[in-house]
Amino acid sequence: MDKFLIFTIVGLSLAAIYAVIATGLVLTYTTTGIFNFAHGAIGMLAAFMYWQLRFDWGWPTWLAVVVVLFVVAPIFGFFLEATIIRRLVGTSEATKLVVSISLLIGLIGLANLIWSPGESRPMGKFFESHKPIDLGVTTITYHQAITMGTAIVVAVGLRFLLYRTRMGVSMRANVDDRTLAVLNGAQPDRIAMLSWAVGCSLAAVGGILIAPSLTLEPISLSLLIVNAYAAAIFGRLRSLPLTFLGAIIVGLTEGYLVGYLPGDNQYLASLRPAAAVIILFIALLVVPNPRLRTRTQLREWFPPPSASGLLLLGGFVIAAGFVLITTVDATSQITYGQIFSLGIVALSLVPLVGYAGQISLAQLTFGGIGAVAAGHHMAGGNPVGILVGVLVAALVGGLVALPVVRLSGIYLALATAAFGVALDRWIFNLPDFDIGPVHFSIFQLGSTNVPPLKLFGYEFDTPSRTLMLAAVAFAIVAGLVGGLRFTRLGRQLVAMRDSEAACATFGLNLLWPRLGVFMLSAGIAGLGGAIYGMQLGAVSPERFNLVAGLPIFVLVVVGGAGLVGAALFAGVSLYGLLPLTAALGAFVAKINTVTPGLTGVGLGRNPSGVVPLMQEGVAPIRRDRPVLIGAIGAAVVVYVLRRLDVYGNWPFVILLFLCLAVGNEVARRRLIKKDPAAVPDKPPELEWVGITTPWTPERLVEVEEALQLDSFASAVSYDGEVNRVPS
Repeated sequence: MDKFLIFTIVGLSLAAIYAVIATGLVLTYTTTGIFNFAHGAIGMLAAFMYWQLRFDWGWPTWLAVVVVLFVVAPIFGFFLEATIIRRLVGTSEATKLVVSISLLIGLIGLANLIWSPGESRPMGKFFESHKPIDLGVTTITYHQAITMGTAIVVAVGLRFLLYRTRMGVSMRANVDDRTLAVLNGAQPDRIAMLSWAVGCSLAAVGGILIAPSLTLEPISLSLLIVNAYAAAIFGRLRSLPLTFLGAIIVGLTEGYLVGYLPGDNQYLASLRPAAAVIILFIALLVVPNPRLRTRTQLREWFPPPSASGLLLLGGFVIAAGFVLITTVDATSQITYGQIFSLGIVALSLVPLVGYAGQISLAQLTFGGIGAVAAGHHMAGGNPVGILVGVLVAALVGGLVALPVVRLSGIYLALATAAFGVALDRWIFNLPDFDIGPVHFSIFQLGSTNVPPLKLFGYEFDTPSRTLMLAAVAFAIVAGLVGGLRFTRLGRQLVAMRDSEAACATFGLNLLWPRLGVFMLSAGIAGLGGAIYGMQLGAVSPERFNLVAGLPIFVLVVVGGAGLVGAALFAGVSLYGLLPLTAALGAFVAKINTVTPGLTGVGLGRNPSGVVPLMQEGVAPIRRDRPVLIGAIGAAVVVYVLRRLDVYGNWPFVILLFLCLAVGNEVARRRLIKKDPAAVPDKPPELEWVGITTPWTPERLVEVEEALQLDSFASAVSYDGEVNRVPS
């Protein structure tokens, strides 16, 4: 009985921390409609700041707590809302999620930049030197008591704020109907800033309370938030009492597993770290999930690909692969070859996220499944192993999709994230086992060998050969994904993304398109994982965890999730530019850990991605064939001189860029000289306002003038609001 009570106290202490963190999530979602994936990272930064003030600089405990909770955290919340979150109005769930995930990645990189990783930073608990409080049947430490008391105070305070104050009612009304809230005197921007300030303070409370029990390390503390997701889902992202109930369930489960789970059972040893995400997955399936609050028209727009564009992309990829294998050494070929192999994993997100509007955070996990399955069936380079990897990944994708296919938006993202974390923490670490006559083998002794492919007597057994294999495979898959857009399934997926209600009105059964696109996407990711495994020779679970896959998801959406070129943008950014710039020095390498986060936080300004901007930027040279041929000829000359060792790789890269830049400028000037109106120095055409560009008072004036509504146009002020006054 004593053991049961001891671990009950442990579980309730964990539950209190999860409750505080989860209530911050519920608050920001309830009041602003944004699910903050970076909530744990904000708490992590607060914990590091508290350590810096209290233990490194020697400040008094009370002063360090006050500064972090009531000064630094609220100011950070104000800054986030004013500079980033406010721009997300009218964007899709994928865009909102990418911005918060980018914050997660960026804040982890920022912590590693400020506080050198790998150093020991012990944090003492509150009143650690005092004797525990004697409860008769058991004892409780002061830190545990403070944690539970804080959770109760937070629950009562938030309940009072949201339901007994005018500000709280305005907070809840702001996300339900922003316009109606304004008509009733609310100030949406001020309300949102206050919500994020309070949310960041709650994240800081959770980070400071949990950090003494864990290693003060950015990734582990930031991903603690995954354990609090389950509590938030129990409350359906709305109810504070149900959120606390969910936190108690999760906390007690972890506490009892610590006390009663057999430590010598190799199959259950890793179950405890995965318990919270398993509960999250079950909660998503069992707890009724209300419709997500997305009533605004989406601002994203992705044009369908053209046959010539797909051919040009494929030719460019193969040419880039050939240049790499002839200009860099074998080690660099393995590094830069990931552009194409993991670029295929990025391609798997285009039909799923870009076409269908479904969110998956587990694509790299499916890549790991494909790599493992291929490795176990490629003895002697048998190409059947690749097919097995693709099929197994697709089947697992179907098995995951079947129970979660009814979910959408953030619920679907959380379900796939839970699946990825469960495999990373538990399944990938299991030893071999049998289910009936079927033998299952995953990562043997921490890693799995993936033999080189042998096809028609030709063996891809060198880095250069596997790099070209990855480049050709990327070009083929890119063409197939682009072609999918014009098939019946592709049109169904795009229609489903635009409006599920309209699809249901016309009698379209969305079950099979959803299931089909999940399986297709998982299979493509499995192919990328198998080729990635061949490039490395051996793979381990760490290469396919959730954190490693998040930057791929972020940069595909930043590039433009509905565009095939976004996958190449993600591959080049992560596995081309970052390794290239990291060679400039250790400081630049540290900066690179923050870069993927910085690219995502600006997505609210241009939700259609950067690839359309890049396409628009090089449009002059693409339309001027003589200049394009001349630029290609100059690039060939630059390449030949590099092959003759006239200069090294850095001048080669710079000269290639200059060939494109100079050629594009020449084409632009030729176009202006031929037709001065062909390259207008003004914003996009008015018919795209509200679709690809946001509404502004100035653009509204232009529309009204174009429609000859002079009586209304004269009444528009430029103070940021549009005031129509009858003339």
